[in-house]
Order: sequence, then C-alpha cells, then structure tokens
Amino acid sequence: MLKALLDVLYPPACIACARVLPGPGAFFCETCDTAVERLPPACCRTCAEPGTFPGATCPRCRASPPPFSRAWAPFAHEGPIARAIHRFKYEDRPELAAPLAELLAAEARRFLAHAPTLVLALPLHTRRYHARKYDQAQLLAGALAKHLGWEAPVGPLTRTRETQRQVGLTEAERAHNVDGAFTATSDVARRDVLLLDDVFTTGATARAAATALRDAGAARVEVLTFARAFTLT
Repeated sequence: MLKALLDVLYPPACIACARVLPGPGAFFCETCDTAVERLPPACCRTCAEPGTFPGATCPRCRASPPPFSRAWAPFAHEGPIARAIHRFKYEDRPELAAPLAELLAAEARRFLAHAPTLVLALPLHTRRYHARKYDQAQLLAGALAKHLGWEAPVGPLTRTRETQRQVGLTEAERAHNVDGAFTATSDVARRDVLLLDDVFTTGATARAAATALRDAGAARVEVLTFARAFTLT
C-alpha cells in the first residue's frame, strides 16, 4: 500500500530524461530505451575495450597488463546511458542509485555470476565528497550489494590524494593524475575484490585503485562499471 501511494506521489520516471513512465518495471521511456547502446560482444577480454584485437587483447593491455584480472561494463557510454550517469553524478540525484544498481545487476548477470562478492567503490576524495554531498560510486556499490545480498563496506579503499577531473586529459596525463592516489587497508588481504565505478574510460583510475588493493594483499581484483567509453580506434 505504501509503495502504491509513493508511486502516485512520485511516479516512476525515465532515469535518462525524467519523463514519467506509464508504470513500474521500466528504467527508460520508449524513446530513450530504443537509443540505449550496449557494449558490443567483440571486445578486449581483459578490459572490455570495444573492438576486435589479436588474441582478444587490446594494445593497451598487451603493452601494460593491468593489475585487475578483468573489467567489464554492460553499456556504452553514449546517449541515454551517458545522460543517466550525468544526472546521477552531477545533478544531485542520489536516488538514482537504486534503479541504476537494479539495471546493472540485470544486465551484468553473466559477469556477476563469477565475480567477487566483496564490492568496493572507487571513492571520491574527501573534499570532492563534501562539495557533492554524496559519493555516487559508493551509493551504486551499496545499492548493488544490497540487491545481490553481498557486502559493500566503506573504508577499505580511500582516495588519499585529491586529483583533477580526468575529463579532457590525455591517456598519459590521466595515468599520472591518479598515480598513487589510493590507499587500501589490510581488510582486503587475501580477499577477492569487485571494484565498482560508474564509467570506465582508459582505465587509469581503475588501475591505480587496483594497484593499491593488490599492494594491500588483495588476492584478485575485478572491475565492473555501469558504462564503457570507446577509447581506441
């Protein structure tokens, strides 16, 4: 009854454009749903960079094997997916964590079937957290863990150095920007960890965080993000 009342007061809306939906159970309006772009099946087996590569491994992973065992995302960072993430991340819409996590769980079923059950968010620096008032990756990690019955503690992984936003930086600048920016505690020692974030671009931030986790004794690190950017041509 309470849920029905909330649906009347706050009807379900498209997570990308906020258009009111005809009923529960959908994430996008019809227009946005037809424009959603999923990650193509041909991609790097390690980092999920879209494309067909020799040995199914992209040039980036061949030249510098990452500290995580695999990374994946169900969606391309385009159109309605990019708009949904922007609303969640920059437009003060923390309530989108629940539907985004539910959608991620549904779309990443095959990946999650063999993924670690300890979920750690790629955290914001304290100063940026106070400016934004919430950490979108931590909210997404918590919502996903709750949906799956897994654990998503806060604290084992922290961003100890404030970095500039990665948008607009070259790949080398991105790697330098986040180098040594994370620290992990001994809570991850001998544990398999699922590192969670909203978008995977070149993987520089995921590499830096995974390095910190491995340095702290994590046995294995996998990376799951909601969306994946196309960065190699």
